[in-house]
Amino acid sequence: MAEPREPLERQRIDTWLWVARFVKTRALAVDAVKGGRVHVNGGRVKPSKEVRPGDRVEVLVGEDRHRVDVLGLARRRGPATEAQLLYEEHEEDRAERLLRAEQRRLAAPSGFQGAGRPTKRDRRRYEAGPGGRGRG
Repeated sequence: MAEPREPLERQRIDTWLWVARFVKTRALAVDAVKGGRVHVNGGRVKPSKEVRPGDRVEVLVGEDRHRVDVLGLARRRGPATEAQLLYEEHEEDRAERLLRAEQRRLAAPSGFQGAGRPTKRDRRRYEAGPGGRGRG
């Protein structure tokens, strides 16, 4: 009969980022840590750095910055609802992140905004740029 496993006391930062669903793959977690987009307790770390409950982790994901306190560790990657129990996000950072996401959503989209495939005339106007002298 298998013995029940003891709870984890520490876990590699790259594994924790993957389990907590900040990144989709562990390889992306390693790249984020090596690229300096992850700080633990205020300092840059290597992928093998071990985190413990109580550590403060700062993660830059795309344009969003997450500052979280580690609450728990997990042996396997589970659903998002379980992953959210592993950390506590600072409320002011969460509000700021949601505000920036809303601003990005409301920002004017770039590129051609036609209905379907552009005609030759539309393409020439688009390539000429705003105020440009297109041939069409």
